[in-house]
Amino acid sequence: MIEVEDLTKYYGGKRAIHDLCFRIEKGEIVGFLGLNGAGKTTTLRILGCLILPSSGVVRIDGMDLADSAHEIRKRLGFLPDTPPLYDEMSVRDYLRFVAELKGVPSKNLTRFIGDALSTCNLTEVADDNIATLSHGFRQRVGLAQSMVHKPSLLILDEPTSGLDPVQIVEMRELIKRLGGEHTVLLSSHILTEISQTCDRLLVIDRGKLVADGTEESISQQAHGSAQGGVLELEIEGEGEAVPEQARQAIGRVPGVIVARVVSKQARRVRLEVECSDDRRSQVARAIVDAGLGLLLLQRKALELESIFQRLVHPTHPQPPAT
Repeated sequence: MIEVEDLTKYYGGKRAIHDLCFRIEKGEIVGFLGLNGAGKTTTLRILGCLILPSSGVVRIDGMDLADSAHEIRKRLGFLPDTPPLYDEMSVRDYLRFVAELKGVPSKNLTRFIGDALSTCNLTEVADDNIATLSHGFRQRVGLAQSMVHKPSLLILDEPTSGLDPVQIVEMRELIKRLGGEHTVLLSSHILTEISQTCDRLLVIDRGKLVADGTEESISQQAHGSAQGGVLELEIEGEGEAVPEQARQAIGRVPGVIVARVVSKQARRVRLEVECSDDRRSQVARAIVDAGLGLLLLQRKALELESIFQRLVHPTHPQPPAT
């Protein structure tokens, strides 16, 4: 659905994105992550045919953006971080207006509008003025306008911004249902939403793509760059002194940064051990030499927040706020 090759954008002398390359297959839900100023919105605006790149190639559904922007616009829906709403219009009239702009044939208008209202749970407010709606309903109207013409591609920039926890769950479930029928590119600062919604992640830092893959594959990549990472251990032993005995034994292993007791239950103790490099064999020997039973030793899968921080912070420290 999307092919991006060497995409670069300058604003005057400032380079916003640099040599981006990625592909998104039809039916995928892909999360787009990056700090403020990383180049996410610039990339989304280029893909949405709102601005032109300085160089590079973008193909959407096989069409070159440089030659076929008008045709591409008919096949995509775009939800910016602030939905483009007209407060004086009713929800139904607004969706009709957008559908006509998108070239929906008059014979299909009623059905397409009804589908968008139903999909976004807007039927009960269809004839209300947009000005009277809560923030959550306004976000849903913004999503409805992006999909009223049944596009192949949906580009959603912060669709859960400002929503309460219940509304976030509803929006998440809605976006997941859209996958398959639509290709979805989703930008969000809420990492749990990306984790629970998307099939694959793209991570951008200072205009460059630093990771592309599933959360699991990126976690393995981050582990590789961190070498040691975090180890999970489960230890068996008698007596109240076992947790401290295990912690001290592990702490004497060169390369171990810290050992933390996570839980204690009956004769079993769980620990997390942070290492500067891979020290699994040494940690195992330390436990056995201490007379304790080693039941489990494995590398801990990084959560998305930890992955994200490893990718964008260590090699690219951010300047202090001014």
